[in-house]
This record gives sequence, C-alpha cells and structure tokens, in this order.
Amino acid sequence: MQYYRSDGDRIVCLLCRHYCKLKESQVGVCGVNANHNGELENLVYGKVAALNVDPIEKKPLYHFLPSTTSLSLGTVGCNFQCPFCQNWQISQTKEREGCHEISPDQIVDLALQRGCKSISYTYNEPTIFYPFAKDIALKAKVHGIRSVFVSNGLETPDVIADMKGVIDAFNIDLKSFNADYYKKTLKGSLEGVLDTLKRLKAGGFWVEVTTLIVPGMNDSEEEITQIAQFIADELDIYTPWHISAFHPDYKMTDRDGTSLETLLRAQEIGEKAGLKYIYLGNVPGMSVTKCPECGFDLIKRSGFSVVEEHLVEGRCPQCQRVIEGVWR
Repeated sequence: MQYYRSDGDRIVCLLCRHYCKLKESQVGVCGVNANHNGELENLVYGKVAALNVDPIEKKPLYHFLPSTTSLSLGTVGCNFQCPFCQNWQISQTKEREGCHEISPDQIVDLALQRGCKSISYTYNEPTIFYPFAKDIALKAKVHGIRSVFVSNGLETPDVIADMKGVIDAFNIDLKSFNADYYKKTLKGSLEGVLDTLKRLKAGGFWVEVTTLIVPGMNDSEEEITQIAQFIADELDIYTPWHISAFHPDYKMTDRDGTSLETLLRAQEIGEKAGLKYIYLGNVPGMSVTKCPECGFDLIKRSGFSVVEEHLVEGRCPQCQRVIEGVWR
C-alpha cells in the first residue's frame, strides 16, 4: 500500500487514525513520520530502540505458539500519550540518536540464529513504523517465522487490509470504555480501537485483548462490564482477555498499584459475560488455560513460563475439543 495520500500542498498519513495532515517537513503526532518532498518518510525505518528475545507469553499471547520465543523490537515514538506508559523512555521521545541501525534482513537473520518462532513489534506502538515492520515480516515469512503486533489498536482500515498475509497475531490494548478518557488522557480514540478490533477479528487474524486496570481511572464495575461485554458480543467469547495490574510509572506515580481483589472482581465480571479464557497479568501465581468443554487444565503457566502443556494437536486430550488458538 501507499502509506499516504496527497491533499493539495499537503499529504495525509494513512498509518493511524489520527490521519495527520502534513505540510512539507512537518512531522505527525507520533514524531516519526514526516512529509519529505511530498511523500511520507518513516524516520525510524531501520532504527531500533529496543531489541530482545522474549517468551511469547510476555506479549502477552497465551494462545499463540506457546513455549516459544519471539524476537521483540521497538523504535521511538508513539501516537498515544498514556501517562502510565512503562516504556515512556522510548515511546514518548522523538530522539533517534542512539538507536541501533539494523536492516530487515539482519533482524530476520537474528531471529533465525536465536531460534525464534516469531518476531514481535512491541515496546512502542508498531503501527507508526509499519513500513519497517512489514518489510521484516515478509522476509521472515520466507523462513516460516510469524509476526506479532502488540498495539494500541489505532490502525487505519487501509493498514488492516494491508496486513492480511503479513501480520499473524495481535494483542490489542483496550484501555478503557470511556471515549473522553481515550481522547483527553490517552490522546487516542475509543471508537477507532473498537473498530480495529472488529476488523481484525472479521479478517481472520488471531486476536487477544489486554486491559490494564488503573485504580480510579477505568476500574468501575460498569466500565469493566462494558469491556467484557464488547469482547463477548463483538469479537467472541473465546477471545483471550488479559486483565493486568497497574504499577505506578511515568506520570502516574501518585496512586497505588491495582489490587488482586480488583483483578479478581474483573475476572468474575468477564466470566459473567461468558468469556472462556481470562488471564490475570502482572501478579504472581499460576495462570491456567482450561478446556471450555470439560474444564481440564490444558496449559499451566508461572510468570512467563509454561510449566505444563497437555494439548494434543490443538485439542483437549480429555474430551477432544478443538481449543481456539494458533498452536503450531
């Protein structure tokens, strides 16, 4: 796809739903896409700010190639301004000096050397460096390596359509169900994120959803119920929902972390909505995937490690039910 369209003496960036209208040399709200001679230039193409080998469970993805590792990378910049961002040192800066120069081929070679089954575009918002991610993903596919987006969900319909056959799995943050909170605090769009989720699900991508529960911001029973009900009604009851605990960081060090009691209450709300795969994040303890038919413990995790896995070719070994996910 062409990542922009012309609009008089300006161009409109098509990577995210901000649709930044840029005059010559102007940079979008993400800080990394600019109008250069009437074309969109991705200023972080080939410039990586973070690069690690992570368990796929850390993304978090629990129903996608469990027990495998993912080469994870991010750049600087973001199209949101979340005051609780845990990667704010790279996401909330435009400074590219100090980034590691690396080509798509080199990234794929590194993934092969490390035995990674996937490459994850994460740490900051990958939509803003989609031209770079796409080139990596297409080269990785030649070697059977999958690609994962860990995203805030503000992709445009154009990008979502282009991702078919490029990106394999998503973990999308559904940070709230309050449009004003999205607009005023996060500088995003609830409507846009909900539309992205529905488009991804309809497009056949593997999708998991994460909600970070922030005390006093999105932890009301009404809002948690709205989130759970949206997942159940608009995606499906088998979409994994990760309910994660907030820890004070960046501009939000003025409040306590999320209590286990709050997470358990959110889990109960999700169960009432009919959701079959609910996981608690950023808290100690075992996380278990159970068969929704017979209740058998299929996968047991401690932290980001799988300690037991009993799936047989994607099925429950006890009742033979096919378990939703991408298992190989």
